[in-house]
Amino acid sequence: MVQVHDAFAVEEFIYYELLGFSKPGETEALVDQGAFGPGSRERFGLPEFSTHGGLLAGGHPGGPTGLAQIWETVRRLRGGDKVGMCHLLGSGSVCIVQMLVRD
Repeated sequence: MVQVHDAFAVEEFIYYELLGFSKPGETEALVDQGAFGPGSRERFGLPEFSTHGGLLAGGHPGGPTGLAQIWETVRRLRGGDKVGMCHLLGSGSVCIVQMLVRD
């Protein structure tokens, strides 16, 4: 699964493209089709995205948002998922991507 930094609605679209999950200009149509929502793995061959509802759903309280992404990813790994990616953007356009893998 993938946790995308989506503190602003438009960021979600931008990061899907920058991370290579969709081609530029095709993302909006894919979102309309449900490509990044529940069932995306079965219908589109994509990972599940922002399975905890995303940063906006949690109120995006600054620092703790990264912890929320890690918590959700670890919860999902303990539930059977094998790989999780957490993407977070900070001040000054600092970006970090963490990959968590379950053996």
